Amino acid sequence: MWQLAAHYLWWILAVLLIAGELLVPGYFLLWIGLAAAAIGVLLWLVPSMGLLAQAIVFGLLAFAACFAYARWLRPKLERRAPGSERLNRRAEQMIGQRYELIEAIVNGRGKARVGDGQWLVSGPDLTVGSTVEVIAVDGSTLRVRAAA
Repeated sequence: MWQLAAHYLWWILAVLLIAGELLVPGYFLLWIGLAAAAIGVLLWLVPSMGLLAQAIVFGLLAFAACFAYARWLRPKLERRAPGSERLNRRAEQMIGQRYELIEAIVNGRGKARVGDGQWLVSGPDLTVGSTVEVIAVDGSTLRVRAAA
């Protein structure tokens, strides 16, 4: 009975480990779970494999899977698309963008149309309708210069 059902036990262990990844995110339980699933497939193909051999191959596969993840896949996943470091900082995403003034900049203060809203801007005195480029963000105020 053990030889017939052993591959099912490895698959159950694989499902439990992969489900555990949902509770404790970090990717390592996922790779160990995949190693357990691979042992289940191997045991299904070679049902005469002993318990010690299963444990040794599982340990080697789990180590190899975690090492491969940490060495090759994780660095690729951690590379960020340009600008993604500002993903949740809307004002900083506007740096380099050009907008039209809807209120003249007088004494260093004015307003620009940004999408369907308006933002406070600071910069050199300019007239209504001038195009400005955002060069920095100071709190909720965009620092701008006249667009070339």
